[in-house]
Amino acid sequence: MPEPSPEPSDPRQYRPHVARNREPILAVLARVLPPRGLVLEIASGSGEHVAYFAARLPALSWQPSDPDPQALASIAAHRAASGAPNLLVPLHLDVTASAWPVERADVVMCCNMIHIAPWTACEGLIAGAERTLPAGGLLYLYGPYTIDGRHTAPSNEAFDRQLKSQNAAWGIRDLAEVTALAKRHHFALAETVPMPANNFSVIFRRGAQQGPSALARVRSTLRFASRFRDAERALRRYCDGLRLRQTRGAGDFDWT
Repeated sequence: MPEPSPEPSDPRQYRPHVARNREPILAVLARVLPPRGLVLEIASGSGEHVAYFAARLPALSWQPSDPDPQALASIAAHRAASGAPNLLVPLHLDVTASAWPVERADVVMCCNMIHIAPWTACEGLIAGAERTLPAGGLLYLYGPYTIDGRHTAPSNEAFDRQLKSQNAAWGIRDLAEVTALAKRHHFALAETVPMPANNFSVIFRRGAQQGPSALARVRSTLRFASRFRDAERALRRYCDGLRLRQTRGAGDFDWT
């Protein structure tokens, strides 16, 4: 069923693709999201996705965000229409900022953003997710990708050309490049789920901040042991000298 057209004074926006992909996305989210916690959605756009998911996954709190004022107005209107108590007031969030207005979340999700934005937006997204998520936290991405530099369908290739004609910094990203970037921020690729219309759900898990390598720990231990041996030798020399002075003071040491 087509989405209703908003009244002239209604700020709600509607995107045709949302009605097509929201159920497949929901099926993945229902399976991989934690039973409770805070889901931070980046680039919520019209707000249709987050309103739909919040109503169907009520045990989770949903925090929408976007940098665009018209998008924020649309999200707020969809939130009001949904009446979902677990759908929070939308926040202005620039994904490339060094600090986000949400400091901690259990899930960061982003649908259809990184191919219609410069690569710096993808870098900001993953760096921000690293700051925001705890160990084991989930980063969920949805959209089209190339695999090993190749498009998965002719329609995606045409879409990629269209994007680059609009902005040379845009374009469908290669999954291996996104995964490599995520790895540098302590994320591991947990699952890639093929979706309708040649899209993918890409699921990363945040690992613990890596400490020193095993070799570095061994080297540190050896340096400590070396310093300990040096200190032990110095202590022995001090004690020997002390005994020598005591013996000399007693007149029992032969200096000839």
